[in-house]
Amino acid sequence: MPQPELPEPAYPDIDSMLTRKFGREVANYFSGSPLNRVSFLRTDHTFLSAALRHPTTSFLLFNNLNPLAKDPTKLAYASYQDVRALIGDDPYGKSEKELIAEYNSTRLIPQLIFLGLDEKHKQGLEWNVYNGAPYFALDVTPRGSIEEAVKGVIKEMESRGLSFVEGRMHMSLPAPEAAIYAQARALLDWNARNPFCGQCGQPTFSINAGTKRTCPPTDMASLPTTIGSATSALPSNPSERPPCATRKGISNLSFPRTDPTVIMAVVSHDAQRVLLGRQKRWPPFWYSTLAGFVEPAESVEEAVRREVWEESGVTLGRVVIHSTQPWPYPANLMIGAIAQTIAGGEEIVLKHDPELEDAKWVNFDEVSEALKVGTSGLGEPAAEGYKEGNLRLPPRTAIANQLLHAVVGGFLGGEHKM
Repeated sequence: MPQPELPEPAYPDIDSMLTRKFGREVANYFSGSPLNRVSFLRTDHTFLSAALRHPTTSFLLFNNLNPLAKDPTKLAYASYQDVRALIGDDPYGKSEKELIAEYNSTRLIPQLIFLGLDEKHKQGLEWNVYNGAPYFALDVTPRGSIEEAVKGVIKEMESRGLSFVEGRMHMSLPAPEAAIYAQARALLDWNARNPFCGQCGQPTFSINAGTKRTCPPTDMASLPTTIGSATSALPSNPSERPPCATRKGISNLSFPRTDPTVIMAVVSHDAQRVLLGRQKRWPPFWYSTLAGFVEPAESVEEAVRREVWEESGVTLGRVVIHSTQPWPYPANLMIGAIAQTIAGGEEIVLKHDPELEDAKWVNFDEVSEALKVGTSGLGEPAAEGYKEGNLRLPPRTAIANQLLHAVVGGFLGGEHKM
């Protein structure tokens, strides 16, 4: 399957002092969303109600985090009428304050997320100075008390020849759709992983159009039970829940999680070779740049040096951030860096951290050839012209590919710009 084109960076043709000094901005796959998130409108239920029912509104459905699609290269969308029986006439008909006051932990509500407005659609919803076609994501995984309603939606979608495309990584979508998918998947996954409060253990409630979870102070449920059970007896008055720290001030327990991860192209001291590594589970001849998580109280530059030394024994000097990539598996921000070793720091030692099966220095010419004919996703065939046994590298939809293109393209040269 052909690899999709990468997104265009913001304002690629506009001259600026920053562009002249550092070069053109690099945009990676899963970024470059066409949607204006208008995040400040997520608490405006009057706006959300209008957006929900507008004729240009699109709903991207997910079943077990698998997106509805026509095929692996094209997402498919549902309309308000398609999902109305599942979500109700207007789930935003009451304010957040009212919904929290009426919270019932035994009632399962389909997870709905407002993604933003596509402002290129000039016939979209007009709201104050904003105009665009609204986009929502909706979880249609059959479970609990909504199972039958969900199955009805799925059956209707399947009758149109659509299906939920399975697979851990959907990297064959056009760049704009990939960015919409990434946002939707990451937020749905975060909501699904956090049904209970990390502070007090009580069930949480989705607010802010799906981008925040709160721990309500009261509960209309009369008895502790499983979320989404078929029965939900309502007492005359809600019961008080135990005190919770998340109800005081701003707490990161209530907001979506993003995990910063460093990924780095490491160049030798003489700037002629690049360090590559491989894991045991990868197909033969397949290598990539090194990567790892940023730890608390650690700068990006420190994380790059630490991870490279732990995994390969190589000691780094200067570290420069190149570009970043959102990675919705489940919610990482890949911070791409280019680093160079210190003199005498190139010896590879794999005894510290056993994560890598192998690490090696590869000259730029071999990397350049692999970038031309040896890239693909794991387990997928390489391009025409590849010779079995030669180096394999990640596809251009992976930031590792961009980093390797930068270093073999002269990034470390005195006049080179990104």
